[in-house]
Amino acid sequence: MIQRVQGDRKRYMSLLLLADEQPEMVARYIDRGHMWVFTPEDAPEGVVPVVAECLVTDEGEGVLEIKSLAVEPAYQGRGYGRALIEHVAATYAGRYRTLQVGTGDSPLTVPFYERCGFSRSHVVPNFFTDNYDHSIYEAGVRLVDMVYMRRQL
Repeated sequence: MIQRVQGDRKRYMSLLLLADEQPEMVARYIDRGHMWVFTPEDAPEGVVPVVAECLVTDEGEGVLEIKSLAVEPAYQGRGYGRALIEHVAATYAGRYRTLQVGTGDSPLTVPFYERCGFSRSHVVPNFFTDNYDHSIYEAGVRLVDMVYMRRQL
């Protein structure tokens, strides 16, 4: 089940920090746009675990940006991230022309977004080295540049 978050988004900080591990960066966008969370339908009765989140912002000129997309590690690979992307795309189609995401040039995330219909748009050189106070590694790869990917809505 996918629901829009009303109220305090900070209660999902552990998920937000999976996607963007520096709290100061999360603070730049946590209160902007809309946040969606995913709860699996097969969750045990009486338990309502939020296992994934997606936060999107209006970047102007018909562009909606995924600022954060994260799935709890134990729930990855089950289609929950893709479900959130498809929900966002369906919800905002007609109001926006483009859905974009900025991500590290990682062998995990870039192919994931490509499978979700995104293609490379442009690169922001040295984004991670210039904006983070520590080195970030994903799948053994040090993230340096931010890769922007786009999908038409």
